[in-house]
Amino acid sequence: MTKFLAIAIFLKRYFNLFSMVKRTGPTTLALQNLIMELSVLGSKEQAPLWKRLAQDLSKSTRIRRSVNIDRIQRYTRENEIALVPGKVLSGGELTKKLTIAAYQFSAKAKEKINKTGKAITIKQLMLENPKGNKVRIIG
Repeated sequence: MTKFLAIAIFLKRYFNLFSMVKRTGPTTLALQNLIMELSVLGSKEQAPLWKRLAQDLSKSTRIRRSVNIDRIQRYTRENEIALVPGKVLSGGELTKKLTIAAYQFSAKAKEKINKTGKAITIKQLMLENPKGNKVRIIG
């Protein structure tokens, strides 16, 4: 009986090592809901953009993208929609009239974007453009 108990204790400790791994990925309820809505919209509209965005947002915060305004300026054209699956930071200047959708904006970045273009959330972009046409992912 003691041999069985020793084996049981060993197995419990062995398997607990694997179950104690920290979970990465979205932990906020709002982000989890957004990811679910993106997946549903991607399937409903047959739009791979939303499925890809859901996959990108499912990654941990350390892997999620942070993009400066100057990079958005460099890789977009006038009157285009840019999508950032992460956070937009305020480095650089924006001279083009753009619509920029992102999961998060720094306060200064949102201020700079709204001077010449338009800063919106991903949820707003989903409502305005459910097919996901003419959207460029940056980052």
